[in-house]
This record gives sequence, structure tokens and C-alpha cells, in this order.
Amino acid sequence: MALQVSNSPFSEEQVELLNRLLPSITETQQSWLSGYLTAISSASVPSGGVAVLERPAIEVPTAVKEITVLYGSQTGNGQGIAEQAAAKLKEQSFDVTIQSMNDFKPNNLKKIENLLLVVSTHGEGDPPDTALPFFEFLHGKRAPKLDHLHYSVLALGDSSYEFFCKTGADFDQKLSDLGAVQLAPRVDCDLDYDEPAAQWLAAVEVSLEIQTGGQAAAASVEVETTSSTQYSRTNPFNAEVLENINLNGRGSNKETRHVEISLEGSGLTYEPGDSVGIFPTNNSDLIDEIIKVGDWNAEETVEINSQGERRALRIALLNHLEVTVLTRPLLEKLSNYSKSEELKRLLNKENTDELRAYVDGRDLLDALTDFGPVEASEQQLVGILRKLPARLYSIASSLEANPEEVHLTIGVVRYEAHGRDRQGVCSIQCAENLEPGDTLPIYIHKNYNFRLPANSGTPIIMIGPGTGIAPFRSFIEERSETGAEGKSWLFFGDQHYVTDFYYQTEWQNYVKDGALTRLDVAFSRDTDEKVYVQHRMKQASQELYQWIEEGAVIYVCGDEQNMAKDVHATLLEILQQEGGKSLEEAEAFITQLVQEKRYQRDVY
Repeated sequence: MALQVSNSPFSEEQVELLNRLLPSITETQQSWLSGYLTAISSASVPSGGVAVLERPAIEVPTAVKEITVLYGSQTGNGQGIAEQAAAKLKEQSFDVTIQSMNDFKPNNLKKIENLLLVVSTHGEGDPPDTALPFFEFLHGKRAPKLDHLHYSVLALGDSSYEFFCKTGADFDQKLSDLGAVQLAPRVDCDLDYDEPAAQWLAAVEVSLEIQTGGQAAAASVEVETTSSTQYSRTNPFNAEVLENINLNGRGSNKETRHVEISLEGSGLTYEPGDSVGIFPTNNSDLIDEIIKVGDWNAEETVEINSQGERRALRIALLNHLEVTVLTRPLLEKLSNYSKSEELKRLLNKENTDELRAYVDGRDLLDALTDFGPVEASEQQLVGILRKLPARLYSIASSLEANPEEVHLTIGVVRYEAHGRDRQGVCSIQCAENLEPGDTLPIYIHKNYNFRLPANSGTPIIMIGPGTGIAPFRSFIEERSETGAEGKSWLFFGDQHYVTDFYYQTEWQNYVKDGALTRLDVAFSRDTDEKVYVQHRMKQASQELYQWIEEGAVIYVCGDEQNMAKDVHATLLEILQQEGGKSLEEAEAFITQLVQEKRYQRDVY
């Protein structure tokens, strides 16, 4: 009879992995795995904080197993995870090839036996730019049969979006349809991806061991504790705020903060194109209302993570848990503690459009009010909420020009919806509760897909309305500081010239001294006819096309749903109008630009 795991200390994802694995292994493999787990349980932790897990003595084969790791990443998370996975597999004497999907030649699939894919989902369930050519190949007529291939997919996403991890699911399904066999089941990761990604890699490693008859190289496994001097997403640096000013003039409809932060003593470095992650604090009034509506005890201690850390409920809700975003998974969990028939009706698959409309602009307090009473304990409440994610902001400074500092451009979010005033979690904290001398928990988020060209003589075209201007301030500061000779062209837009022209004096000075070759601006509410950056692009279409023909790199930063789509459509129009291309030829040309890293987007 097949072995099955039911009542156990494992998570649902781990149970699923075990139940898929256990029925397929032989008695010999069970014996090897038992010895391996015994070795782990007897591991000791030296004073340096590194646990060395010695595996049972096993025979090392003469042949080295090969594995290919491909990543499709928009912001760099996928690349970072793929690199960590590749490093661990190399430690176990696997011959690892790691590449961006953008650089991988799809025909090489015929030569590969083991494949790991790490891919994020972008926009409305779309592949990231760097994964698109590979994705289209697999879903096209030229895709080969892959009966020889063993694979596994790690999907990255954000569960607040409807098409959570769709690209990873699509890759998984297509590889299976082409005859490939899973090394380990796909794992879908939310914003807090460290633990599920580690579980996925562990399942892959076990499967690879079984595939080789338990004879992969007997490398020791090291579990490192985070050093206090190595600051990262899991160990943020408490950085001092040096400056916090409003960039908008009096009478503006907006509030945009320029925040300068000290990196002194952190050892943190960054490049133009990177971002800063800030771990915010929820609004205290909102938290108090949530506790009141649910009739919970604010001082009741709750467990907040798998490591067993405990906090008072109010502190947990303030600092550790997401309460401002509603998702289907959250409401499904909430329905277990609610007798509301309306909630059950909304969660019916037939009412997806209605559910989508409900969650838009609402938060946990709305759900508790609309579908209460919720009969959940303090710990059960914590169990339905996901970890409070960091907020990412594009860096608006050059480290060359501002040693041991990082600057951010943060648009403050305030709006009214469903009868209540709403606020952006991090932006309001920065606008209303952050003074020079205060500290923020931060980390540097590398974005390898948004980089200045290696050749400083290469022309660059930057398109960034609103707070999308941030990385281009970093770009031009860097190029000015290093004396780059390449031409540069900036398209910037916002509502009003007088109140919303961020860093106006700086841009004008850069034009004056030649660091910025050309500046085109669009202020949509200064005239009866609304003018946006894409309109300025059309007006300069001939020269814009000439720059592209000269090898310019195009950068786009800002709102994905509207601006980035309009800019993309405008680029296609310009390629057709000025280059005499058909729509299909223009789209193929854009794909080529992406592959050559000449069309890079940092959109949100």
C-alpha cells in the first residue's frame, strides 16, 4: 500500500510533496533516506553558527550529473533565487548551467535532461519581458517533444493579483504537455518567498538523489545563520533618515516625498537601476479598529512565523502582517470562521467578477465588518494573514555622486473608497511620521534587468512620468559623475508644470552642462487637451527612430497598466511609421531589442 502523510507537523505544501514522493521510492531508497535524516538529526552547530549536516557515506559515481537552471525575472527576485539554487547544486558536485531565459537557445532543450525554471508573473498573468521569447517558443509550433526531460518550476507572484503565479503554472502545464516529467511539484511563492523556495529546492535535491540511485556527490550541507553585518531582505538595516521634503509646489493635487537615507556603517552598495525595500508599519488607528470589530485581545501573544517568534496581537498586526489588501485566498480562509452566506456566495467561482469588484480598494476591516461576526481566536486571525511585505522604491541617486547615501522619490497615496479614507501603508508613514534622525528598516534590491549600458558612449532614451523619474535621476547623476559621453534623452510628464516638475532645476542644469542631451516634458492638466509622454514621443518620432537606429537603449519606468502600455504601443507606431515596418516586423524588432537588453522596463 502506498505511504501517505496525514496528521503531521508538516505544512500543506510539504505534505503534498511527501505524498507525491513516498509512493514512488524503492525500499533501497527508503533506507538511504532514513540514514540521511538520521544524520541530519544528529548534526551539531559549531560556535560560528553554521550547522554542518554530514550525509551517510555513499559511493560517488564517476559521471557528473548535469542540470540547467533558467530564470525569468522582471525585478531580480527570480535571478537571485536561481543563483542560490545553482550554487547549492554545485556544492553537491552537479554540473550546473544557469542562464536568463532571454539568453537561452530554445533548441538546446533537446540536449538537456534536468531543467529547473524560476519565473515570475507580470501584469495580467503575463511572462516577464526576459521570459517572453522562451515562453512563446514553448507555446509555438516549433516546440519539440520533451519525453527525455525532467523538470521543476518555482513560480513567483503576488497573491493580491488575480493571476497569481500564472506564468509558472503555464510553463509547468506546457512542459508536461510536451512529455516532460516533474522532478518535484511546482511551488507557487507569494511575496514572502524564502521558505517555500527553500522547500522547493530541498524537494528537487531529494528527487535528484533518487534519480541517481542515491549516489550524488557526498557534499555536506551548510545552513548559515545570517550575520548581523550582512544586511539583506531577511536582515534589514536600520538606516537613519537625513532629509524628507515635499517635491510638489503649493496647490498641487499630489504629495511626492524626496527622502535621503544614510547607509553609513551598513556596507550596503547599489547601482543605478536598483531599488530600496522598506519594511513599513501599518496605521495604528486601522489596527485598533480591526481589533475592536473582531473583539480580540490586543495583548494576547501570538506566534507570527514558523520559527516560533511570538508577539502581542497588536504588535503583530502593526509590524508583521498585511491588513490593507484583500485577496480570494484570504477571504476563503476567513469564510471558515464566518457564517456569512454573502461571503460564501461571493467566493463561488461563478461570481469572480463580483468578487474582483468587491476586493478592489477594500481591506481587512471592511471584510470583518461586512462578513462578521468572525469567530476566530487571535492565533487563528494571524493564521489567515500573510506577512507584511516590504515596499520597493526605485533608487533616485548615484552612489558615485552621493557616497553612503540613497535617495528615494515616493508618491504619497491617499484616496477615498467605499465610504472610508484610505492610505498607502509605506508612503503615509514616510509623509507623516518620518523626520530626520528617525530610522527605517531597509535593504537593497538588485535589479539586473534595469541597468545602464556597459559602454558609456551608448545613447539612452529614458521615459518616466511621475515618480517613474526616480531611476533616471540615478542614471544621469551616475553618467555626469563618470563623464559618460553617450547622448541621453529624457521624457517626463505629470499634471502641472509649476507644481509637479520634480527635480526641475537639476534637469535644467544637466541640459545646460551637457550631461542630458534632450528633455521633453508633458503636463497633462496645463492645457485643455491632455498631453502625455507618448504624445511627445510621437511629435519627435523621426529623431527618436534615428536614435534607436544608432543603438540607443530605451528605458521605461512607471505605471504598467496605462503608461507603459501606451508607450509600448507608441514605440510600435514609430517603428512602423519611421522604419517602414509592418506591425509583425515592429513586434519582432521590439522582441529583438529586449533580447539585446536595449528595451528595459521597471514597471509596477
